[in-house]
Amino acid sequence: MDARTYPAKATPKSLRTRARILDAAMRLFAQIGYHGASNAVIADASNLTRGAMLYHFATREELLEAAVAHIQLQRARLFEQAASAPTPAGIDATEHAIDVYWSLLHEPPFVAFAELEAAARTDAMLRQRLEAARNAFDHAQIGGDRLGAMIQAGDGPRFQTSRDLGRFLLEGLAKGAMTYDETARRERLLAVIKRAVRMLNRRSGRDGLWED
Repeated sequence: MDARTYPAKATPKSLRTRARILDAAMRLFAQIGYHGASNAVIADASNLTRGAMLYHFATREELLEAAVAHIQLQRARLFEQAASAPTPAGIDATEHAIDVYWSLLHEPPFVAFAELEAAARTDAMLRQRLEAARNAFDHAQIGGDRLGAMIQAGDGPRFQTSRDLGRFLLEGLAKGAMTYDETARRERLLAVIKRAVRMLNRRSGRDGLWED
């Protein structure tokens, strides 16, 4: 095993401790941010001494490498569970998929990853460690057939665009800040996003959004 990823003695107890550290890191990244969640703060939240923390993760870089992989795994699991669940009877598939992804964006793994993405803009080391996870999620979960199945979209540029439109508008909305009438404005935006994605998913007819 990679020495940067596992300590020399990867015993069951050691692996449980590492999992506790990585869960704490994910939670703290989501709650207090990347810079606030220092290694010392994460160690304290994991009920570890600084020395014990260093045994498992000797450097910030080692912790981040493992934390990014852990957060990505949790994101993928949540998305897989959501994508595998059937659409409730009588509910529009597109609207349901958008509501589900909107809900996922507020779960700790997604909030933590968004925080790391924001911090990576000015942190080259973090940006490098996020690249593979971002690519994996884009291709395997969103860019592939999972979201397409959720919203019953087809293949091709038009339907890929409908997925991208829904995804990136929702992610931007989740990161945005509204200073007044937040609930009403957010609900109006979500309604428009749903309408636009539904229009793009139509297999026939012109809708004014897509030019062949």
